[in-house]
Amino acid sequence: MRRPLASLLLAGLALAAPTARSSDYRIDTRRSHAEFAIRLLWLHTIKGRFTQITGDVKLDPHGLATVDASIATDSIVTDSRWVRRWILAPEFFDAARYPALHFRSAPVTLATLTAGGTLNGRLRLRGIVRPVRFELLPARCPTLAAASCLIEARGHISRSAFGMRSHRATLSDRVQLGLLIALDPTLD
Repeated sequence: MRRPLASLLLAGLALAAPTARSSDYRIDTRRSHAEFAIRLLWLHTIKGRFTQITGDVKLDPHGLATVDASIATDSIVTDSRWVRRWILAPEFFDAARYPALHFRSAPVTLATLTAGGTLNGRLRLRGIVRPVRFELLPARCPTLAAASCLIEARGHISRSAFGMRSHRATLSDRVQLGLLIALDPTLD
């Protein structure tokens, strides 16, 4: 994947108006996606995209933001229907038993969201929770009071750390992740 998902949410908060309440931003599912890439036989790369991301970014009274995002496992899109079925099968995502991936970040400053930096958190995949780290790119927001903001993040995980140990001779253990998250202020 080119951009990690939850990380991107935080950058939008940094550009928001200072009067933001604790749950003023939501992920715009229509304009957000998460991607992955994994090497096959060290010659080819399998790529995919998750198209259904939901969640929000909460801002606490101290100006720290926390991202809480879920990805529908069966929203995956690949170049091949066969590859899609393979990825959703029990040996990989096991989508029938685990219909979603979930990321919750550690609190991060708004300045980190805007300028870029590290976003740490915990990822639940296949019922297994592991710490993950994403690198936030500088946010793409037109103004400090932007009605909408795009956040981009990148990182990687070890698939075996989440119980995906099959095909170790042909598939890399390292999975590249990327997220492009569109944040919109919540209008209460």
